[in-house]
Amino acid sequence: MMMSNSQYPFSHTSNDLLFSLEGDSSRKSLNYEIVAQSLEEVQNIQNAPAVSMGPYLIDSGQSQLLTTVSIYAQRGEVREQMRLFYMNDIALRIWKAMGKEPNLIGAQHRPPQTAQLAFGVPFSE
Repeated sequence: MMMSNSQYPFSHTSNDLLFSLEGDSSRKSLNYEIVAQSLEEVQNIQNAPAVSMGPYLIDSGQSQLLTTVSIYAQRGEVREQMRLFYMNDIALRIWKAMGKEPNLIGAQHRPPQTAQLAFGVPFSE
């Protein structure tokens, strides 16, 4: 029997569960925060980093950060999590500075293989 838990989507691995059980100290080793966007958020084009983050960085004189941002996207499966972003720390800090209030649902070492690069540069180790 398969169980669905919105806290641990199917893309999570056993390592993600292990890290979550170890507490906050292990979260520092996780490179990508998972941000869920609802159907309503997805309908606002300004909630797409590929549309809004570049102009924000240029207008605010922070264009040098464009080479450090890494955001992957994946389609969600429920209305409350219609789109999932996997954002590195820099991308998440910029997103918040833009006035966005991300719905954080988890973290993991790198984006799943099924996620596509939505904005920025690919992850590296």
